[in-house]
Amino acid sequence: QVQLVESGGGWVQAGGSLRLSCVASGRTFSRNAMGWFRQAPGKEREFVAAISWIGTYYADSVKARFTISRDNAKNTVYLQMNSLKPEDTAVYYCAVVHKEGTTWQGDYWGQGTQVTVSS
Repeated sequence: QVQLVESGGGWVQAGGSLRLSCVASGRTFSRNAMGWFRQAPGKEREFVAAISWIGTYYADSVKARFTISRDNAKNTVYLQMNSLKPEDTAVYYCAVVHKEGTTWQGDYWGQGTQVTVSS
């Protein structure tokens, strides 16, 4: 059974940093693209970042502030978030992803971790 478990969320003041982690279990995902999405209250879930064997991809809203990385030996993907803004407040979800055209789609999802950025 595939399971993705996120951690590292919390409360931070604007300008601060957080690092999210996502541990995958149930199978090895070293050959799969992994990604992060987020959903703010009253809004649809949106793509944040993805990492594949080709490279890394980011939403325009987080470029130069967020960094996605992975440790295949640990079956873990990370999201380093710097210079956080109140508009980054959301539940962040880890996912095994694939690309359809120009959009990233989730195949397996974690339960989410809350990130709250205060002004």
